[in-house]
Amino acid sequence: MADPMKTSREQLYGPMREEGVFTWDRMYGEEYALADIHLITREFRRELADATERLGRLFAKVVPVLQQAEDALLLELGVPSQALAAVRTVVSQNMPTIIGRFDFAQTDEGFKMLEYNSDTPTGIVEAFCVNGRACRFFDRQDPNEGMNTQLARAFGNVIEAYRRRGYPTEKIWFSSLDWHEEDKGTTLYLLRESGLQARFSPLEHLRVWNDRLYVLDGQEMQPVDVLYRLHALEKLAEEQDEEGYQTGAHVLSLIADRKLAIINPPSAFLIQTKALQALIWNLHEQGQFFHDEERDTIARYMLPTYFENRFLGRTDYVTKPVFGREGGGVVLFDADGGIAEKDQEDSYWEQQMIYQKRVELPKITVNTEAGAYDGRLLWGSFLIGGEPSAIVARVGGPITNNMSYYLPVGIKG
Repeated sequence: MADPMKTSREQLYGPMREEGVFTWDRMYGEEYALADIHLITREFRRELADATERLGRLFAKVVPVLQQAEDALLLELGVPSQALAAVRTVVSQNMPTIIGRFDFAQTDEGFKMLEYNSDTPTGIVEAFCVNGRACRFFDRQDPNEGMNTQLARAFGNVIEAYRRRGYPTEKIWFSSLDWHEEDKGTTLYLLRESGLQARFSPLEHLRVWNDRLYVLDGQEMQPVDVLYRLHALEKLAEEQDEEGYQTGAHVLSLIADRKLAIINPPSAFLIQTKALQALIWNLHEQGQFFHDEERDTIARYMLPTYFENRFLGRTDYVTKPVFGREGGGVVLFDADGGIAEKDQEDSYWEQQMIYQKRVELPKITVNTEAGAYDGRLLWGSFLIGGEPSAIVARVGGPITNNMSYYLPVGIKG
């Protein structure tokens, strides 16, 4: 007899897999996308959007100050030395990132922001495309309905911002790792939704030559004016070719010299670092820089975050690498310093760490192919072109990682 859950799951995700729009409903042979749905109220949806908008304005205010700061401060925030000039590139003062995603914990004190994925966020296809298909499958209203139109508007606005600053914008390329199914699928989805006349190239085909970036297209070298890259700037900074030449540093110099426009813009990298949360919290505690409404936003939605451990012996806390992603390098501690949970992957441990007050993700039970699963729920909320946008839910352990489940979300009623 056929398993009802597996049958339902195939009915939901099979067509999207065949269409090529969402082919990673399983990752590494394991179930990733759930044939289940979590229902929220309209009030919940509005509050998540409000938190996203207010935090987006807050982070945008900090960027121009950081871009004029001394190198020493940026290095303290974790910016690689190779990227110091590039991150000072001004594209749009009020839109430091085009596609960003805040991650929130829902707590007894309301939503608390855990991190801001402002440079290379994923979960985009799940939020803007898959969720709507799942809501139709379960006959529920999609909380993200129509929000994919924000993507084209945001891409159009950033291209225009570059054009106003004198950049050539005719040759537009979208790029990611060719072998990485999720990254490539996300990049191709954004290319389609962007409304731009653009092409896809694997990162492996990018070449720096004669002080310009090119794509090796067959036997021809095609110039790149604008590059959307699903590739983190801190990784780019370290890259070199087979002969040891610092290709990543060269690309960053092209950005700094205004010979290459990138999306997300380089300012997005400045607010990706979790060290910025420590800086913002410090300014908040000292009553500096932010006005009353902004201080209320910080107190309401952010968590105490420091460069040193001020929690030991007082309250539970967490350590996070400043550029860690997908839960990499995260450790949850009890107040006495005992380890409650530790990420088991090998990445990010060499990075500078920040200390943050620990909050628990709420418990949730979801249906999987293997039966009921008791996990923890994390909310992602996108900021697109400065506007609050689609949301996405993940379910996993106390530390959300890249194998945590994707859970569709619908509106109650």
